[in-house]
Order: sequence, then structure tokens, then C-alpha cells
Amino acid sequence: MENTISNTFNWPIRIYYEDTDSGGVVYYANYLKYMERARTEWLRSYDVQQDQLREQFGVIFAVRHVEIDYLLPAKFNDEIVVTATLNKKGKASITFEQTVARDFEGDEKLLAKAKIKIACLDAGTFKPAPIPTVILEKLIGE
Repeated sequence: MENTISNTFNWPIRIYYEDTDSGGVVYYANYLKYMERARTEWLRSYDVQQDQLREQFGVIFAVRHVEIDYLLPAKFNDEIVVTATLNKKGKASITFEQTVARDFEGDEKLLAKAKIKIACLDAGTFKPAPIPTVILEKLIGE
């Protein structure tokens, strides 16, 4: 059984030239990179490191499923905010709702939104593994 949770983390990013195509628009796959970074920084905010998961607990987190809607383009030099909201947890997975938004002169525009399911895997076999209790306690206070 999965539990519903609400815990939003914000990660600001500036769009660099390298993020864009020849038209100055962010390449679509980069949104997934920004979301990955936001989830990684969310973990860090709880003092959980990806290498620590592997070394101490023998598990890794891997993307299992992604649903993404691209609504408006981000462009070169934009300042955006990527959110990561943990909204469900299972025994061996957690699901995030994530957004990418631009605030332009007080008018926030939603650029992309996604639902991303992360699986906890045994680092050696890549088979599903329970999320370590001590990690869940840090992340969601169980």
C-alpha cells in the first residue's frame, strides 16, 4: 500500500547557452536533467547522498517511470525553479510530482510538469529492494 505525502523542495537554475538548441530554446531532454538535479538536492537537504546509499545500504535509486508534459519553452538566460514534491511512497519506490516554472516580472509561468516514479534497487542485482528504514525516517519522518 502506498502512502500520500506532501513535501515540496525548490531548486533554482539558470538556463545556460549549452542547455539550448540553435533557436535559444531549452532542449526537451534537459528538463529531465533539471528534475534529476532537484531530486538529488532534495536528498542532500536530508543529508542523504546517492553514494552513501550504495556503500552503506547496498541500494540505488533509479527512475522507473516518467510522465511529462511540456507546456512552454524555457529560453537562454531564464531563471527557473524546479520543484520536487514527494507525494507517494511504497515499500520499494517513491513517486514525485515535479514542475519547472519561470517567474518573469512577477508572472509565474509553468513550463513543464512531470510525475516520476523512483525505484529502490539492490545495487548488485538491480532487482527491487525495500527502501532502508533509516532513510525513510530521514525523508518522511516515519
